[in-house]
Amino acid sequence: MPDGQEPAHPISVPDKPALEGLEAKWTAFWEERGVYRFDRTRSREEIYSIDTPPPTVSGSLHVGHVFSYTHTDVIARFQRMRGREVFYPMGWDDNGLPTERRVQNYFGVRCEPSLPYDPAFQPPEKPGKQPVPVSRPNFIELCTRLTVEDEKAFEHLWRHLGLSVDWSMTYATIDKRALRVSQLAFLRLLNRDLAYQLEAPTLWDVDFRTAVAQAELEDREQPGAYHRIRFARADGDGYVHVETTRPELIPACVALVAHPDDERYKPLFDREVITPLFGVRVPVKPHPLADPEKGSGVAMICTFGDVTDVVWWRELSLPVRAILQPNGTLRPVTWGEPGWAADDPAAAQHHYDELAGLSAPKARARIVEQLRESGDLTAEPRPITHAVKFYEKGDRPLEIITSRQWFIKTMAFRDRLLQRAAELQWHPPYMQARVENWINGLNTDWCVSRQRFFGVPFPVWYKVRDDGTIDHSARLLPAEERLPLDPSTDVPDGYLPAQRDQPGGFTGDPDIMDTWATSSLTPQIVGRWEEDADLFARVFPMDVRPQAHDIIRTWLFSTMLRSEFEHCSLPWRHTAISGWVLDPDRKKMSKSKGNVVTPMGLLEEHGSDGVRYWAASGRPGTDTAFDTGQMKVGRRLAIKLLNASKFVLSRPEPAGAVSHPLDRGLLTSLRELVEDATRALEAYDYARALQISETFFWSLCDNYLEMVKSRRYGDHGPEAAGSANASLLCALSVLNRLFAPYLPFATEEVWSWWQAGSVHRAPWPAVAEIDRVSPADPEARQALDAAIEVLGEIRRVKSIEKRPLKARIDLAVVRWSEPAIGLLKQVEADVRTAGGVERFEYQPGDDRLSMTLTFAPAPVGPGEQRA
Repeated sequence: MPDGQEPAHPISVPDKPALEGLEAKWTAFWEERGVYRFDRTRSREEIYSIDTPPPTVSGSLHVGHVFSYTHTDVIARFQRMRGREVFYPMGWDDNGLPTERRVQNYFGVRCEPSLPYDPAFQPPEKPGKQPVPVSRPNFIELCTRLTVEDEKAFEHLWRHLGLSVDWSMTYATIDKRALRVSQLAFLRLLNRDLAYQLEAPTLWDVDFRTAVAQAELEDREQPGAYHRIRFARADGDGYVHVETTRPELIPACVALVAHPDDERYKPLFDREVITPLFGVRVPVKPHPLADPEKGSGVAMICTFGDVTDVVWWRELSLPVRAILQPNGTLRPVTWGEPGWAADDPAAAQHHYDELAGLSAPKARARIVEQLRESGDLTAEPRPITHAVKFYEKGDRPLEIITSRQWFIKTMAFRDRLLQRAAELQWHPPYMQARVENWINGLNTDWCVSRQRFFGVPFPVWYKVRDDGTIDHSARLLPAEERLPLDPSTDVPDGYLPAQRDQPGGFTGDPDIMDTWATSSLTPQIVGRWEEDADLFARVFPMDVRPQAHDIIRTWLFSTMLRSEFEHCSLPWRHTAISGWVLDPDRKKMSKSKGNVVTPMGLLEEHGSDGVRYWAASGRPGTDTAFDTGQMKVGRRLAIKLLNASKFVLSRPEPAGAVSHPLDRGLLTSLRELVEDATRALEAYDYARALQISETFFWSLCDNYLEMVKSRRYGDHGPEAAGSANASLLCALSVLNRLFAPYLPFATEEVWSWWQAGSVHRAPWPAVAEIDRVSPADPEARQALDAAIEVLGEIRRVKSIEKRPLKARIDLAVVRWSEPAIGLLKQVEADVRTAGGVERFEYQPGDDRLSMTLTFAPAPVGPGEQRA
């Protein structure tokens, strides 16, 4: 028999097959034999390359990771069995804020860039109440030290889960290759005027003390209050009342604004009002973004309270009067100096000095008291709940700080990116709308600089003027051959180390790149762009980007953007989107919410195959409930596969041609399954392929195996037995390979009992191999369906009458249509055996099956009498 349907070596089946220990056994086998090792000699057409998401290395993986990475692995295993050479590297996203926060908490330290490097530094054995300040190089050493340990734990879990990764091809987003690729791509953008530096209002996290990008924002409902405050008209003709949630920004107020069509305020446009407490004269301006229905219809423009303030400030050409510092407190101000004019500078100074140095919430509370005392608070604060913008990993609301940042141009390329999004094959298709909505909603270029420490530094120095100030327009850029480098320790060409930060010398750019600025280059990193041209040509553009839907706006979008800039193409042909894992309250599982479940205990309890079954049952793009019940179902499926395979392999002889209608019907049904499962997996619908394979398998076990037992044991002669055995071996081989992407450990175990090599390098089942055993026979398929329907009806009646399944039936009267009865008669002997029926009697009926069963008298036990 062809295609793995004939034993390749003497069959050896354990007495008691079990799942326990299979992970360790087969993980070692795969590594030793290089089953998943990538063969780079294959052509691009033969290669299937995966842009695997590098998980963030900041502690531990959770069950959400297991969920989505299983989806990717199912597709990888399918493509490998289809004959593609799978390029499936694993990365670690180890730079950025999550790692820094973990290092700070784990070692009890904080980074202080002004400190010198201490080569002998050792962190405290136990973190103290106050973190120990360390130099930037010392801090980076601790980050590297901790991430290396985390990466080992991550790899151990991934191997235990059965990810078919080539573990010789791992990378990290902070390793030398990632540093070189990130810096090289940045320099090329800079040389093409696609990256630029600007001092401008920037979204700012006051705890991390860094800029953040639009893609990293999230709205959170927060309690607040509207404060009704009066501004005196400069002409003395009464007051203008403003309602604001941020009265602490009154010192930063540069104008009031109302809608151009608001009749209440038209007479005031381009006239002046006076800010309470500080006596600053500011104009009243019209602008269409002002909402007449919000508050009193007139708003303060402060520099800066929110993103709308930035828009008003820019479009109305207003001055800057900034008071917030990077740490979130109000900075000292000298009233009366240029830019800080006031009608009464001394009074303004008196009021402001009570606010300086306070955090925004504390300053808010104090200025409300001041306004109440001055009579300018004209009503008690009105409590509200409103959406406030946060950095997605932050704990306090974002502020807007004027700072110098690096940007990558995006706004000018929105139409081109929308076109690329339409060219990409989306799985599921409706996810395309997410990136389109994001692109259409962009309102600024991408801010890619961060004021942090553990990340990819910008490869830029600046000249220092003779007076000691930095000339940011006089950039010193390295040759590409020098990359990667760190401008805080490396020296630009033509300078000496002693000239660092000295008049007439140089200084390094202090910032690092946003983690997405590195992760957006994962295709280039894994393909070794501008390092190994042969490999890059074999894997790029990549075949698929698998990822979760919540980072479409960040990772997927930014990778498309970088690929467009560097290659004028999509970075991949397909993207496969996974949903979230939801807790019992239907909320996303995440570390920040504290509702995650760590997976190792689940893998040990239910087996990796059981957990993978639950994960692969989640449809593409669909949020899925965390469900240990489904894991138990998956475990039962894997155990049943072991036991059913043992049954089939325990008596493979005699073998012969497939001649019996029931057997031909089974293989015809199997043929359809292979077509449907293959079609589903080609469309990245791994959940459907699993569902239909499982349905077929359980029907095989519950129905077909029961019907052919007697015939297989030779009760109907050797030819009939040979037909059953040939069908069973074919079905076992095909089903084992259909389940291989989902249950890699159980299927590898079964394969080893009778086949050579690994099932995961065996060819994917094909219709042609089934046809060689038995060509398609639609009538036999109908006969099989009729047999299953009759057997199901017999079992249903036995259940209703509370009789044991083995209860004997003297007579089964079947009323059915003539064609259906004709089909049933072809397989009657097998049905009688499985149903315990002595004799069938047939009566004409309609298309709906109807049966009357006459049960044999129950056996009389010793000493009993019949009723």
